[in-house]
Amino acid sequence: MNAQTPTNPAAFDVAKVRADFPILTRKIHGKPLVYLDSAASAQKPESVISAMADFQRTSYANVHRGLHTLANEATQAFEDARTKVARFIHAGSADEIVFTKSATEAINLVAAGVSQSLKPGDEIVISEMEHHANIVPWHMAAQRSGAVLKWAAITPQGALDMDSLAALVGPRTKMVAISHMSNVLGSVQDVATIVSLAHQVGAQVLIDGCQGVVHQSVDVQAIGADFYAFSAHKIYGPTGIGVLHGTPEALNLLPPWQGGGEMIEIVSKELITYNVPPFRFEAGTPAITEAVGLGAAVDWMMAQDQAAMHAHEQALLDHAMACLRGINGISLYGTAPGKGGIIAFNIDGAHPHDVAQVLDRYGVAVRAGHHCAQPLMKALGVTATARASFAAYTSFDDVDTFVEALAKARDFLL
Repeated sequence: MNAQTPTNPAAFDVAKVRADFPILTRKIHGKPLVYLDSAASAQKPESVISAMADFQRTSYANVHRGLHTLANEATQAFEDARTKVARFIHAGSADEIVFTKSATEAINLVAAGVSQSLKPGDEIVISEMEHHANIVPWHMAAQRSGAVLKWAAITPQGALDMDSLAALVGPRTKMVAISHMSNVLGSVQDVATIVSLAHQVGAQVLIDGCQGVVHQSVDVQAIGADFYAFSAHKIYGPTGIGVLHGTPEALNLLPPWQGGGEMIEIVSKELITYNVPPFRFEAGTPAITEAVGLGAAVDWMMAQDQAAMHAHEQALLDHAMACLRGINGISLYGTAPGKGGIIAFNIDGAHPHDVAQVLDRYGVAVRAGHHCAQPLMKALGVTATARASFAAYTSFDDVDTFVEALAKARDFLL
């Protein structure tokens, strides 16, 4: 190692956390699993796995419309999950929480609704660092309405260029859609300031919180955005369910996106009237078991010492960055102060796909590619990177194994 391995922050017991995750006992190619792909999807604690299985075994039924015992139990579990999510992100009410199939669907829901009121020449402001899920829906909204997409730049360190953003936000701006934390660079945006800037000109704000909600405590009331979206599988929950938080004012103004059961009040041959939020946006049978898993994931998250967990992740990042800077031939992307536990990197002269495959032989799982962020890759001057991402269960031993494997991969590939 080129940097001495620090001790764990005193208040955080990573060994205890790791014991909650059964998959971490696996071996890959005979090596202990070092899972550094949590930004793509986090692993699941036993409590989440068991909660979903137990619900399926004992209480499963469809929700909201039944009067029998199982339906009542399922509805209670489903709505309890909504209440837990509201508490987790400090929402004003559970009625501000819309369940979707993913964060991608949540953003599409907002973009489709907002596009109905956009006019030719109206402007939507996003940034170069956005995930495709926070780009493509706005392209589609612009195409439907004649609105114009504006792109805020990033700084050389990989942070959002606030001067560039401020110059774009003006009287024609109707929506500002920005990631809370970049899924590639790890940079964390000053979202409260962005919201204030947009609201001064009467624009709405959507925050893509998929990474932000994992690596820091989120208070949606303090942030003040009209919409905040994230997915369960990033916060140690299941796939197949996401969350859209909206202020009461924003949700009441947003037209429904999909039609079907639950989202209606009255249906006749002559007219339709719609249910109140959040149910207006939850057409059809929802992801019931997945909501139970999300509730269990939130329980797990809230049982942790959040400050200690975030300090642990920051210590991991600092250690990893120091070690990687000591290896010749490694390019790092995203060095903004205050960034979260994501490291995008390349071995100079080697394709990141090859790097990821060699690391896998040492049991180290990283992601490689454009990370659904092609405009960012263009801004960085590369076609792809490898990416290591940390979670609560990541240990300093994991980081050291990764760094050692990366040095061996460089020697092997070059």
